[in-house]
Amino acid sequence: MSGFVHLHNHSDYSLLDGACRIGDYVKKASRLGMQHLGLTDHGNLFGALYFEQECHKAGINPVVGCEVYIANGSRFERSSKLPRSYHMVLYARNVEGYKNLMILSSKSYTEGFYYKPRIDDELLEKYHGGLMASTACLSGEIPKAILDEDWNKARNKSVYYSELFGEDNFYLEIMNHGILEEKTVRTGMRKISKETGIPIIATNDIHFLEREHANAHDVLICISTGKKRSDEKRLKTENPEFYFKSEEEMRRLFPDFQDAIENTVKLAMRCDLTIPRLEHRLPSYEIPKSFANSQSYLRHLTLEGLNKRYHEVDVEQRKSIHKRAEFELSVLSDMSYVDYFLIVWDFIDWACRHGIPVGPGRGSGAGSLVAYALRITDIDPLKYDLLFERFLNPERVNMPDFDIDFCYERRNEVIEYVHEKYGHENVAGICSFGTLRTKAVLKDVARVLDIPFSESNAITKLVPEGKIFDGREIDMKLALEMEPRLKEFYKKGGVYKELFEVAEILEGMNRHVSTHACGKVIGRGPLTDYVPLIKDQKTGDVITAYTMDVIETCGLVKMDFLGLKTLTLLKNCETLIRKLNPKFDIDKLPEDDAATFKMLGDGKSEAVFQFESQGMQKVLRDAKPMNIEELIALNALYRPGPMQYIPKYIESKYNRRKIQYPHPDLKEILQQTYGVIIYQEQVMKVAQTIGGFSLGKADILRQAMGKKKEKEMARMEREFIEGAENKGYDSKLAKDIYDMLKPFAGYGFNKSHAAAYSVIAYKTAFCKANHPAEFWAANLTNEINSTDALREYLAYAKNEGVKILPPDINLSEKYFTVDEGRIIYGLTGIKGMGQGAAEAITEARKFKGDFTGFLDFLKKVDLKALNRKVLEISLQAGLFDNIEQKNRATLLHNLDRALDISCRRKNDEASGQISLFTESETAIEFQWEEVDGWTESHLLRLEKEHLGLYVSGHPLDPYRSVWEKTTNMSIQEIKFCTNKKTHSVLGILKSVRTVLTHKGDNIAFAILEDFDNTVELAVFNKAYRKFGHLLTEGNIVLIRGKVDLSRGNPQIRVDEILEPRTLTKTQQRGNKALMSSKKGINKMRGEAEAVTFRIHIELVDAAHSEKELITLRTLLQDKNGSGQLYLHVSENGAKSVVKASNRFSFAVDDIDDIRKHHSVAAVWKETL
Repeated sequence: MSGFVHLHNHSDYSLLDGACRIGDYVKKASRLGMQHLGLTDHGNLFGALYFEQECHKAGINPVVGCEVYIANGSRFERSSKLPRSYHMVLYARNVEGYKNLMILSSKSYTEGFYYKPRIDDELLEKYHGGLMASTACLSGEIPKAILDEDWNKARNKSVYYSELFGEDNFYLEIMNHGILEEKTVRTGMRKISKETGIPIIATNDIHFLEREHANAHDVLICISTGKKRSDEKRLKTENPEFYFKSEEEMRRLFPDFQDAIENTVKLAMRCDLTIPRLEHRLPSYEIPKSFANSQSYLRHLTLEGLNKRYHEVDVEQRKSIHKRAEFELSVLSDMSYVDYFLIVWDFIDWACRHGIPVGPGRGSGAGSLVAYALRITDIDPLKYDLLFERFLNPERVNMPDFDIDFCYERRNEVIEYVHEKYGHENVAGICSFGTLRTKAVLKDVARVLDIPFSESNAITKLVPEGKIFDGREIDMKLALEMEPRLKEFYKKGGVYKELFEVAEILEGMNRHVSTHACGKVIGRGPLTDYVPLIKDQKTGDVITAYTMDVIETCGLVKMDFLGLKTLTLLKNCETLIRKLNPKFDIDKLPEDDAATFKMLGDGKSEAVFQFESQGMQKVLRDAKPMNIEELIALNALYRPGPMQYIPKYIESKYNRRKIQYPHPDLKEILQQTYGVIIYQEQVMKVAQTIGGFSLGKADILRQAMGKKKEKEMARMEREFIEGAENKGYDSKLAKDIYDMLKPFAGYGFNKSHAAAYSVIAYKTAFCKANHPAEFWAANLTNEINSTDALREYLAYAKNEGVKILPPDINLSEKYFTVDEGRIIYGLTGIKGMGQGAAEAITEARKFKGDFTGFLDFLKKVDLKALNRKVLEISLQAGLFDNIEQKNRATLLHNLDRALDISCRRKNDEASGQISLFTESETAIEFQWEEVDGWTESHLLRLEKEHLGLYVSGHPLDPYRSVWEKTTNMSIQEIKFCTNKKTHSVLGILKSVRTVLTHKGDNIAFAILEDFDNTVELAVFNKAYRKFGHLLTEGNIVLIRGKVDLSRGNPQIRVDEILEPRTLTKTQQRGNKALMSSKKGINKMRGEAEAVTFRIHIELVDAAHSEKELITLRTLLQDKNGSGQLYLHVSENGAKSVVKASNRFSFAVDDIDDIRKHHSVAAVWKETL
């Protein structure tokens, strides 16, 4: 049995200070034979619950503590003149002490935070019960007094705390890290101990696990302080003694204090804490007095809701509906979740009554009929065959979990309502931790070690993304195994070897604490009865100090209040459509709209919720969904795992004779998905039908299969086969079906969630298909702060024939609007035009009429809301073009004088002075100084600067013919091309950045922008030496280079840069080289008219023999016109896009003929 205990230890929850994980502390303590272990992180209890759990698993007694900061005075005082806070270590002896520790820690954040979370003596006097304490490190109050030779203070404070905490509950703490001041403190502590009888403990202030981790800890401190290791004036922590030492090492450090070593065990043995695990403690919902209890009130609300939802059903259907509702109500009552449902119903009902859009459902909650009756969800579980047991299993205690989507702009109103209703002390957010993940820790450590950014960036880009095939997440060790180029850096030795070694030690440690994006907890009483709290210093929000994965064990139920931008989009879209059709209701759309499904079947799903990706567009073109059920299936299938079954699903849809059911009894379950198991609910129903499982037991089976719990799966397999035999099924058939379920249980998706989100998707698709101008205007408003999204959506809208009007001072509203099918640019879409300025303009126009000119504008608008910069931006962006004969340059040149006169006139009016001029005379009075107008290129540059995109034209417009002749794809199409192949693109250079490598070579990175999109360029030394002089922002250039798709976002590694004036000389050479990838097709010639549409033909993989291409070419002959042809080619899994060199025209019949060709996988048309 060990005669020493480490009591003063800091884990990585002492953020960017402690350099050791809790689990590693526990393992080492166990290895060294220690029966007790302490955790005392700086000012918080983040790791307390996890520490207690890990200690109990290892058979170690946990000593849960905290190194608190004690204010030098009142915790409420905040002044830079105050002396720094003192340190003190507190330990929880029992549950009472743990609760007081939670209160103290919480109040240090909510009441005492000033640079650090602080408590004071007043709080200690109130909440000291069940606690033990020690004097801490050199920053403790008593050690400081000893170092200041203030013996009276040192002795008196020691006696004060000893009397406060009680006999044997307060200890004098000594340390020996080789620091001179510690020796003085040790001598002083012995003196005080002899005089007062207060015992001494010896500790080591552990911050890292092993002695050799000292360097990693020093680097961690540099990360925390933002310094480099080479900085002379930085905080240095190179002392290697703050590691986890053995008892023998500690005894050698304190030869004259062996009693202090043994006292650590005495202190630890007095701590007997098991943190209570509680059943959920939701508040009791306050029901109307006319109801006996919450169960009767929920039943009343349910029946009332069912009558509204199903008022047209017949008697038999009504009986069936009520039977299921009564079953759900009984489960909710038995599991004590009635109040949970009422609480959720209440805040959703409040949101709906206040016009806040609420989602139709999310997750498994849509499977509840009671939730549907209460309008918690808006998806009919009977219509879509959704299961309550998938949401709440009566055969296993699991917490209900409604994830609720709200309009993201008004979500906080609902959260504030909940705070007000249940009390601010009873409601809080949930904390989460950002960690030093592989790429992040490499970048952080590289910066500290002075490795150039270009090199650290190159290193981190070599780290593979995501997870490998067996689900193991990429970490440092695995990355080095998988990527030889990373290993080459490591083998260089020196600072590179150190980079990987330090990064591997720090990898995965906590970096910062933040607020979970949507999680909230509601307690039956003050939350400090259950968990410690902290305050988010950025937002002021109070949040739990425990993360969402452990708060349920403390008796709290998590509720997710999510903000979904698509709900905001649909609300804005509905508002715009109602200007033409006041009866339009986004929640009452026909579910069989032909235009909607035609658009989806054509793959035109850009900006359609959940269906916008390029891959999903391909699936839509192949599957051609005809109803919402098929949308649900595709939504569920288009995910890693089940994606492999998409071809089978599509093939079975079009050739139903190929569908084979394992048994006729499964046809009813599988026929809607053409024989393919897609949903978890189907797995459950198969287990019920064949194995005789209840749905609750079937859900347990689904989870066991999904999580590959081998023992549980083996046991349930026997039960499944036995149940099947009891129902008359053959045991071999039962075994085959059970084996069939295994992979699908892992891949299968929750139909309830897919159904809810597919309904939202259908609504967005309906708006796009039937009201495109309103749809795109709403999207533009939704993304008004994202330049990239605005540019992309404006391009989509233009491609669909929607006209975009530039901002206009008399037409533009605060956001994007629609007038006669045209989108009018919104004022807040202009960079630098804030909400207040936009509102001032629209308010002035509303109450004083349209503006007749710039001077009239200055007269009518409240100039306090529009500073000079806003006025300058407005002029440069062309807001006054339609009401002013003066050019923009003249208006800007005269701005200061016009503004001065207008301000003086308004001041005169405000002071009651009468102007000598009438309104018309004022205009005459102003003498304009005329200047030459700006060039078109300058106007476009300003438009780009202030709108984030070009509206009235594009700098590349003069080069369209050159672009068509010399490039083989647009930037948008690069993501589909073959990796490492050479391609040619034309555009404008942006964000040019030159970097000097450690070898002294110049390389450059830049962004190339064409009509619609951007791509990153990498210009390495060879190309830089030849073409570096052309790398100027704003230059229009033709780029030739190899496309690198290995890092997610495409990058072109530049081989050649050409200017427009040289393009004609290189055009044919480049075109021939780039178009020769397929015989026959590239030989088509002929000068073409302007492109008005594009035809895309996707070839079946490996269907590219010359013979097959010749037969395809025959279909394309004599089709000259204005369409650009693109061939999408797959070779050995790699994809590329080849653009034909001439133009074509296709009739509908022609496209159908091409689609039927056996080498063609898909054909689609893109109108420009």
